[in-house]
Amino acid sequence: MSFRERMSYTDYLQLDPILSAQKPLSTAHDELLFIIQHQTSELWMKLAIHEISSAINAIRRDEPQPAFKMLTRVARIFEQLNSAWDVLRTMTPSEYTEFRNALGQSSGFQSYQYRAIEFLAGNRNLAMLGPHKHRNDLTQGLEDILSRPSLYDEAILLLARNGFDIGEDGQRTSWREKRSENEKVLEAWRQVYLAPARYWDLYELAEKLVDFEDYFRRWRFNHVTTVERVIGFKRGTGGTSGTQYLKKMLEVELFPELWRVRTVL
Repeated sequence: MSFRERMSYTDYLQLDPILSAQKPLSTAHDELLFIIQHQTSELWMKLAIHEISSAINAIRRDEPQPAFKMLTRVARIFEQLNSAWDVLRTMTPSEYTEFRNALGQSSGFQSYQYRAIEFLAGNRNLAMLGPHKHRNDLTQGLEDILSRPSLYDEAILLLARNGFDIGEDGQRTSWREKRSENEKVLEAWRQVYLAPARYWDLYELAEKLVDFEDYFRRWRFNHVTTVERVIGFKRGTGGTSGTQYLKKMLEVELFPELWRVRTVL
């Protein structure tokens, strides 16, 4: 029972620094909830980045099957993140008001890891580099992601390596800008969905991507609902328009042809 000279559970998980990382700036009871909610979300996002990056590499190696497990895990991560909003929504507007001023201009809008997930998935809005320019290390990390094909780019390139015509997406040399919808990519996915047995790996990959975006969209929706429930239509602490900005984000599609293909089948 003695762990004086052996690694313990606390040692392995580095629980001392983790559990001492919550430092409320007010005496409000609910500030600890707010901090833990966002810290645990960042930990889940760290795992999501690990899984998405690994899935990208697997697809690039023409090994999509390991990516299926990774993308399933990413969807489950966002299911966990969705459940976390339920805990935060136990905080009332009155309770949030007690410590909101202590946040200054810090905001989830400035989450580097959330931005990395969006860039990795394919939503490459370069204006969103702005909140991170004060940190060269963070900006460089995001630029590294932007220098390579995204998850969806790799899925489309896999279509090409399997004999499909992907049009202009096959001619791209710069990956920084967000791609435009492509009718030839839409047609390629239509052919995959018309013959799933023939193109099983591509079909399965497409559905894993849709699963991921499904849960990602739910997370965004729950974010909007939680913010509106707690602060109404006030501006966000980071300077955004608050719920109005978040509602605009609901319109963003990560894998547009995979959603449109349902209509044209």
